[in-house]
Amino acid sequence: MEQADGPGSAPRNPVGGHVPVAGGLAKVGLAYARELDAEVVQVFVANPRGWATPVGNPAQDELFRAECARRAVPAYVHAPYLINFGSHTEATVERSVESLRHSLRRGREIGALGVVVHTGSATGGRPRAAAYAQLRQHLLPLLDELTHEDDPLLLLESTAGQGSSLCSLAEDFGPYFEALDRHPMLGVCLDTCHAFAAGHDLAEPGGTKLMLDLLVDTVGEGRLKLVHANDSKEGVGAHKDRHANIGSGHIGRDAFAELLTHPAMAGVPLVIETPGGKEGHAADVALLKELRGAG
Repeated sequence: MEQADGPGSAPRNPVGGHVPVAGGLAKVGLAYARELDAEVVQVFVANPRGWATPVGNPAQDELFRAECARRAVPAYVHAPYLINFGSHTEATVERSVESLRHSLRRGREIGALGVVVHTGSATGGRPRAAAYAQLRQHLLPLLDELTHEDDPLLLLESTAGQGSSLCSLAEDFGPYFEALDRHPMLGVCLDTCHAFAAGHDLAEPGGTKLMLDLLVDTVGEGRLKLVHANDSKEGVGAHKDRHANIGSGHIGRDAFAELLTHPAMAGVPLVIETPGGKEGHAADVALLKELRGAG
């Protein structure tokens, strides 16, 4: 895993990927990261498609945390996909609370800087206002529990705009942040594929800048904490979450070059969630570093 662009300095935008951890958080996850030359890592700490809340392996936790600290590699956790605080089903909301609390606790245990959670949807035909009131009731207390110095931030990731999504366009973060009192432990994880699928034309020259300007106007400076750098297999506004390798989809490499030069991106890491296995991942990491250097 690379540490910096030059001696004694961290890269302006660390580039890395989501890494597999089955078989050991440190043993497998960090070994994979090294093969990617990753400067940042993202992991699951539970089955992403289930409700289980495993305790983890203390020895692997300590190895992972120590190695990331030694190499100055920031780490992030992605919470399970089933979490939805806007659900009309009481059991889903209760499980969402338990699952997210688990991800936040595990994030602290492994030294993660942030926990990414999808913003969810208003199910059951209910109005958005009711869903926002519900997420305020159940999610705000979890934010208030983050009182340790090493607690991770909660990073909201917007969706591609499918169905009754609560947050897909940059301006949708506004009511979401307001419902949570713009909590100081709240941040944004921007997924480029999701933003493009939701309707932000990042492929248009200047389109990425316009989207980032709108995001900053909506949530304020310094709230963008992480980017999921993914190209899109579908066209703009398709509302389909289908990731492509960087430069191989409808967004194109120029948009990522534009992304990397925006003032709001200063210090913000980029994590790929692209197809292609280890070879494809390594190529995407290398390309983003090339675009970073060119900028």
